[in-house]
Amino acid sequence: MSETLTAPPRLEALYDRVARVVPRMEWEMFADDIAAILDLKRRHRAVILAHNYQTPEIFHCVADIRGDSLALARDAQGLDADVIVMAGVHFMAETAKMMNPDKTVLIPSLQAGCSLADSITAADVRALKRAHPGVPVVTYVNSTADVKAESDICCTSANARHIVESLGVPRVIMIPDEFLAQNVQRDTGVEIITWAGHCEVHERFTPQEIRDWRRDNPGVAVLAHPECPPGVVAEADFSGSTAAMSDFVARGAHDRVLLVTECSMSDNLAAAHPAIDFVRPCNLCPHMKRITLPAIRHALESLTHEVTIPDHLLAGGRRAVERMLAA
Repeated sequence: MSETLTAPPRLEALYDRVARVVPRMEWEMFADDIAAILDLKRRHRAVILAHNYQTPEIFHCVADIRGDSLALARDAQGLDADVIVMAGVHFMAETAKMMNPDKTVLIPSLQAGCSLADSITAADVRALKRAHPGVPVVTYVNSTADVKAESDICCTSANARHIVESLGVPRVIMIPDEFLAQNVQRDTGVEIITWAGHCEVHERFTPQEIRDWRRDNPGVAVLAHPECPPGVVAEADFSGSTAAMSDFVARGAHDRVLLVTECSMSDNLAAAHPAIDFVRPCNLCPHMKRITLPAIRHALESLTHEVTIPDHLLAGGRRAVERMLAA
C-alpha cells in the first residue's frame, strides 16, 4: 500500500474531493483529525478500509481501500501493512482479521455492530442444520465469526445469486437476511430456507415510498439494495450491491438517481459525480455512524480496539469466506 509509505496528499487537495458535499465550515473542523490520521498511518504502516456507507470525509480523505463488503473482503487479503483499521462495522473487521490473522486489526468503536449480524447465533445455525440435514448453508458476510464458522460458504449482496447457483443444488439454507434470500430465490428458482433477520436501514423502505418519490421526481432512476423487501426491489429500476449501484451511476445513463440504501452512499457518489442529481432518502445506519474521524484517530494513537478471533472460529470462518472468493 504505497499511501502508507509516501507523503500524504495536501489537505486542500483532499478537500477538493469532497467540496460538493462538505461545507467549508465543516471541513475546518475535520482538517486537524485528517492530518493526524494521515501521519499516524505512515508511522504505524496502517491502512484504512472504508465501506461505502462511511461519511465522505472518511471515505474520500483517509481511506486507502473503499467499497462494498465483497471488495473489502477481497482486498483485505495479504495487505502490505502492519495495522488494518476497519471504517465499517464489527463483522467487517472480523472478516479482515480472518484474511490477515497475523496483522493487527482495529475497529474504532466497539458499538459499531449490526442489527442483521445480531439476529442469529451459531446455536441457531446448528439448529437449522439439524432441522434440514444435508442442506448447504450459505451465509451472508453480514454475520459474526462464529456464524460464519458454522457455514459452508459465504456470500455478499454482490455475488449471492452466483454463489447459490454455483452449488448446483435445488435447496439451500441462506442466512441471516430474509429479504436478500427472498430476492435471490425469485431470481434463481432455487428453494431457499430463510432466517428472519433484517437490516434496520433497508427494512424501513416501503413500495409506497418508491412510488411517492417517482411521482415527485419525474424521470428519476431508482436503485435499490437487495437487502430491501422484495416489494421495494420490484418497484426499482435496478437492484444491486453498493458496488453495482456505483457502477450503474458511473455509466452516466441517468442524470437523476435515487439510491434506496444508507444515505452516505449518495453523498460519496455525489462527490464523485457532480453532474448527477441525487434524490436522497436518508435512512442512516447508526452503527456505521459510530465510526468518526476522532474515533479513527484515537484507534491509531492507542492501537485500540483490537479485533481477535479464537483459532477454531478463525479457521472455520476463513474457510467459508475463501470458498466464496474462489467460487
